[in-house]
Amino acid sequence: MASNINFEDWLALTQLYADYASAVDSGQWDLWPGFFTEDCVYRLQPRENHERGFPLATLSFTSKGMLKDRVYGIKETLFHDPYYQRHVVGTPVIRAVEAGGIRCEANYAVFRTKLSDASTVFNVGRYLDTVVRTAEGLKFARRECIYDSEMIPNSIIYPL
Repeated sequence: MASNINFEDWLALTQLYADYASAVDSGQWDLWPGFFTEDCVYRLQPRENHERGFPLATLSFTSKGMLKDRVYGIKETLFHDPYYQRHVVGTPVIRAVEAGGIRCEANYAVFRTKLSDASTVFNVGRYLDTVVRTAEGLKFARRECIYDSEMIPNSIIYPL
């Protein structure tokens, strides 16, 4: 485990994680792409595929433009039973500080509440991230959501 990072960068990194969860939990979908660089990668992949090196992912976006298209879909075209989600995200573990950014990971659990049902565990896994410094602050250049169970209830509409 490598962590040669100053306090200001550590604070900015943990704030990035907290702001991300807050934005997607509050349904502020237009904010979501702003957490990423223009040439970003955002993937949702089952743990088994990830560990075996299989490329198949449930969702895979390779630019901020694709994230914006997903936001449009969420707001304008996808028809689904509405629900709330709530993230519980662990403290980021820094794996490496390199010229290309900070490689870090954090465990997450997402709970889902449908309007007429009790809350349930929706998705659990870990984020594998590459975070880079930009003029606007720290951004995700790569976010891989590696979820533990291959079973997904219905579909994943909102970002994890």
